[in-house]
Amino acid sequence: MNAAEIISRKRDGFALTSAEIQFMVDGFVDGRVERPQMAAWAMAILLRDMNTDEIVALTQAMLYSGQQFRWSKGRPKVDKHSTGGIGDKISIPLAPLWAACGLDVPMISGRGLGATGGTIDKLESIAGYRTLLSMDEFREQVQSLGVVIASASAEIAPADKELYALRDVTGTVPAIPLITASILSKKLAEGLDALILDVKWGNGAFMKTTSDAKRLAESLAQVAKAMGVPTTALVTNMNQPLGKLVGNAVEIEESEAILRGAGPADVRELTIRLAAEGLVLTGVSADLANARVLATGKLDSGEAWEKYEAWIRGQGGDRRQLAPRAEESVWLADRSGYLAKIETEQLGYAVIDLGGGRRHQSDTIDHGVGFEIEVRVGDRVEPGQLLARVFSRGGVDPIAERMKTVFVIDDCPPPLETLVWEESTALPFGSDR
Repeated sequence: MNAAEIISRKRDGFALTSAEIQFMVDGFVDGRVERPQMAAWAMAILLRDMNTDEIVALTQAMLYSGQQFRWSKGRPKVDKHSTGGIGDKISIPLAPLWAACGLDVPMISGRGLGATGGTIDKLESIAGYRTLLSMDEFREQVQSLGVVIASASAEIAPADKELYALRDVTGTVPAIPLITASILSKKLAEGLDALILDVKWGNGAFMKTTSDAKRLAESLAQVAKAMGVPTTALVTNMNQPLGKLVGNAVEIEESEAILRGAGPADVRELTIRLAAEGLVLTGVSADLANARVLATGKLDSGEAWEKYEAWIRGQGGDRRQLAPRAEESVWLADRSGYLAKIETEQLGYAVIDLGGGRRHQSDTIDHGVGFEIEVRVGDRVEPGQLLARVFSRGGVDPIAERMKTVFVIDDCPPPLETLVWEESTALPFGSDR
């Protein structure tokens, strides 16, 4: 067995054995498989795809390239992964809400990717918050507080880190088998009893169509199922930002509003819906209706807020010292009509233009910049109406040309779209539910 033969077989459309896949992953980590060979293999996967058995083998090889958490019996362990969007801050209110409902949340999260923001970057808007924990520190916080959100340590799925860096420079990031294995190799290392997936579609998401998003959701759910973890995948709308606030510190503000029983309706709804899915999948609630009642009660009673405060303190943060908003400017409508479209991805890139995201891995983030969106798709607008507040260090001038493309106003209202488009639930083999 050698790398050249395995690459050739995949190029010719043959399904690879688990031993061949293991050879490629192990060889890439230890240097036996060189970067050009791994790049060629990744390209062959992009062009020829993989079946479920192959993706399971790839996920297992990447998962077991590092360490995994093992938990003694206790509260069910649950996590959520989003494929990313603009204003997608759901993990921040969801994690303490689940903990308040009786679940443990050992969440490994990431930084911004492309136009989309990252949970870790947002949490670092809080003074003192530690995102890099040892595995022992991570475990201790789960056991004592029931919730932790940290970045992946070097011990977790090191093969994924190496392969992702290669994919980023070889144009193979869109390969669904590689996306699936990348996500699940880190999430399943958490030792979960259940996993909830939020797969975004739309002009602000990585997957631009519902069909592509559904294909990714099904791949993730089926592979997680094959590896013994009950999983629910929702396909949700990213044709406009989630909530009103987009950035880093401002998204912490909006997350805290949700945890106080307030905040924008769409953020609150998706938080409660994902919480309910996790409560049902772990058996805490019998059905979604009862789960929604439980989750809503924990938000409105202040119990989720108390759990949030304890969690932030537990990781060294002081939520009273949040990065302040940059100087405020405004962006106004230049004509009357209906807001037909928000070019959501362009809004994400505008945050990067302001310094709120990275173009290069070494870039420093300005946590105080961002936007407050004052309109929703379908709203009637008039000339001079406020569309967005801009928090920046140089007014709107640095982003003026890009902002001209963000808000599309038309004479006719657009068709209405739902927040949650589709759901797919996959349970382990042999499950009765």
